[in-house]
Amino acid sequence: MDALHATGIRFAEVLQSGPPWLEKFWISVTSLADPKCVFTVCFPVAYFLDRKVGVSVLWIGLVSEWLNVVLKWFLFGERPFWWVHEAGLTSKQLVALRQFPVSCETGPGDPSGHCMITGAALWPLITALTALASRHSRSLALKLAPFGAYALLLLAVGLSRIFVLAHFPHQVVGGTLAGAALGWGLQARTPATCTPGFFVATALALLLSSLALHSLVIAAGIDIDW
Repeated sequence: MDALHATGIRFAEVLQSGPPWLEKFWISVTSLADPKCVFTVCFPVAYFLDRKVGVSVLWIGLVSEWLNVVLKWFLFGERPFWWVHEAGLTSKQLVALRQFPVSCETGPGDPSGHCMITGAALWPLITALTALASRHSRSLALKLAPFGAYALLLLAVGLSRIFVLAHFPHQVVGGTLAGAALGWGLQARTPATCTPGFFVATALALLLSSLALHSLVIAAGIDIDW
């Protein structure tokens, strides 16, 4: 695992060695792709365009947020910003890395929440745009444009998380794949006809279940708050 982490650190060094304008770009991407934007930006916009798509974004966002937390408790996952010091890498060799205000994230890092939650919640919006493009154009390029934009966005989000030392590359890849799979799997199971009360109750149930699971794991002697 240390070899995988060390390779990730080298990759982060390469990213950070780019031109100054790229630094501003990566920091902007990692800030704009924060999972909370799924609920404050993506959901309202999607709901305004199409109610069913908006509800799907909200539903998948809720479930993926909960699942990401639970997966992190069991997969743990180091954070690059902390690992370089805890593993003693800085005392063994020269490490040319810079930190940023968004670097100092605590808690387990596997899988990446930015990649997983964003990738999952945007899936119904992307498929809706693809269907819309297919109805109004025979151009293959236009039909594939939404998924092309989706892939480029997740790539940019993943690279930005590596750049700011919040995640290792394998955590980003895992989060991206998990997010896409979750979005694909849950889209057809969206409770589109349910009332707002259902979503409030679901959010409360997910919160209470996560607290209960947290307590059980702690009681079993596993320190998931390390």
